[in-house]
Amino acid sequence: MKQLLLSACLLAGSAAAQTAQSTMSAAEFEAYTTGKTLFFAADGRRYGVEEYLPDRRVRWSFLDGQCKDGRWFARGRQICFVYDDTPGPQCWSFFLEAGGLTARFESDPDGRVLYEVEASGEEMLCLGPEVGV
Repeated sequence: MKQLLLSACLLAGSAAAQTAQSTMSAAEFEAYTTGKTLFFAADGRRYGVEEYLPDRRVRWSFLDGQCKDGRWFARGRQICFVYDDTPGPQCWSFFLEAGGLTARFESDPDGRVLYEVEASGEEMLCLGPEVGV
């Protein structure tokens, strides 16, 4: 009986791990994010916020009030972002889990992982550009 229970638990754990590791498609990502503002954390600390606008446009901030406008596109099963001030794409693999999105930065040798900690339908607070004297 114990062996049967152990086998069932291992099978359930394996299926859950497989589901958790399924990369979101562009259509799934777009359906989940459009119209939302998502806050992300890394290593237990808030990392940034991104507003997902229509037509695959985005607005990102490192929570400092400074915002970067950009857009996203699919490259295979990755979601890549290009911002106005960044020359090349930044590509991520997104996974939908029980607590929300998890994102793995594909260009980071350390494998930076962000996870959703809060979702809102509110617009982001962006301060104006810094103005000199």
